[in-house]
Amino acid sequence: MKRDYYEVLGISKSASEDEIKKAYRKLARKYHPDVNKEPDAAEKFKEVKEAYDVLSDPQKRANYDRFGHAGAQQGGFGGGGFDFGGDFGGFGDIFDMFFGGGRRNPNAPRQGDDLQYTMRIDFKDAVFGKEVDIEIPKEATCSKCNGSGAEPGSKIETCQTCGGTGQQEIVQNTPFGRVVNRRVCPNCKGSGKFIKVKCSKCHGSGREKVRRKIHIKIPAGVDDGARMRIAGEGELGINGGPPGDLYVVFQVKPHEFFERDGNDIYCQVPITFAQAALGDEIEVPTLDGKVKLKIPAGTQTGTRFRLRGHGVPYLNRSGKGDQHVKVVIVTPTKLSERQKELLREFAEISGEEMHGSGETSFFDKMKKVLRGEL
Repeated sequence: MKRDYYEVLGISKSASEDEIKKAYRKLARKYHPDVNKEPDAAEKFKEVKEAYDVLSDPQKRANYDRFGHAGAQQGGFGGGGFDFGGDFGGFGDIFDMFFGGGRRNPNAPRQGDDLQYTMRIDFKDAVFGKEVDIEIPKEATCSKCNGSGAEPGSKIETCQTCGGTGQQEIVQNTPFGRVVNRRVCPNCKGSGKFIKVKCSKCHGSGREKVRRKIHIKIPAGVDDGARMRIAGEGELGINGGPPGDLYVVFQVKPHEFFERDGNDIYCQVPITFAQAALGDEIEVPTLDGKVKLKIPAGTQTGTRFRLRGHGVPYLNRSGKGDQHVKVVIVTPTKLSERQKELLREFAEISGEEMHGSGETSFFDKMKKVLRGEL
C-alpha cells in the first residue's frame, strides 16, 4: 500500500505551499539517484515526487484529502514518467544545484582573478603615509595577436564539435525520463572557435605576462596586516568581463624606540635618581618631534605618563591616539669617590644603615643566606 503523502514529505496536513515545497526540495536533494547511490534511492525519489505533484496542486490536494489515493488519481494524477524538459515541479533549481556547472555558458563574460601584493614598509611610513610606485606581474592582452590567440594573418574557424556554442550536450535516458547534460566542449575549451595557427607569442591564449607599474598611496595610520583594495588592477576579465582587483597587504617594520598598539605609541625613557627624587622637566621623543614632560618629585621607576594626541593618526578620520611614556630610573655603574661619599652621607641622613661599599655588602649577605648563617 502507498504511504500517506503527508507522511512521505514529513509535513502536517495543515502545511502551507511554501512548507510543502521546502520539504520536497530537501528530500529530492537527498534521494536523487544521481547523488544517492543507495539501492532504494530511486524508489524513494519517485515516491517523494509523486507526493509533491499531488500536494502542490490545490485541486489534487483537495481530492486527496477527501478520498485518499483514489481521489488523487481521479484528479488527473497518472503517476507516469518525468519530464526534465520543464521546471519539474520546482526541481529545476535543484537540478542546477547538482549539474548547474554544465549549464553555464562558457562564453559568458566573467570577472578576472584578484591579485595580492605584500608591501613591507617603514614604521614612520605607516604612521604618516607615503606615495610609492610598485611593479606587479600580471596578464595583459597579447600585443602581437591583440587577444585573438591566432597568428596575425591566419584565420579563426568555428569549432566543428560544438558548432560554435562552446558546449557539448550529452543525452541520457533514465527511468525518470530523458536527461540532457551540458559540458564545456573539450575541443575548443568553451571558446566556440578553432585556431589553426596559434600566435607564436602567447601560444593561443591571447594573453601575455607583463610587469605593470602602479602608483600606491599608503594611507596615514595603516597598521601591520592591513589590506588595501585597488579596483580593476587584478587579472584580465574573461570573454570581455571586468578585470579583478589588486589587494595590497602591508607589513610594517618594527621601530627601535617606539612600540605601537592600535593607534597608541609606547616608549621607555631613562631618568636619573636625582631627577626622580627632586623632579625635573625632560625632553621626550615623539612621532611629531621632541616635547617637554614634567617629572614630579618622588617619581618611582616604572611610572607611566600620557602624552595626549601624540600617537598614530586614525585611519580615514581625524584625530590621533596617545603616547605612553614609562620612566625607568637608571642606577649609575661608575661613581667617583666624591659621589660615593655624598651617597653615603645621604643614606646616613635618611637613617639607612650602610655596610661596606654597597655591592660587596649585598653579596656578602647573599652568601650568608646561602650558607644558612642568616
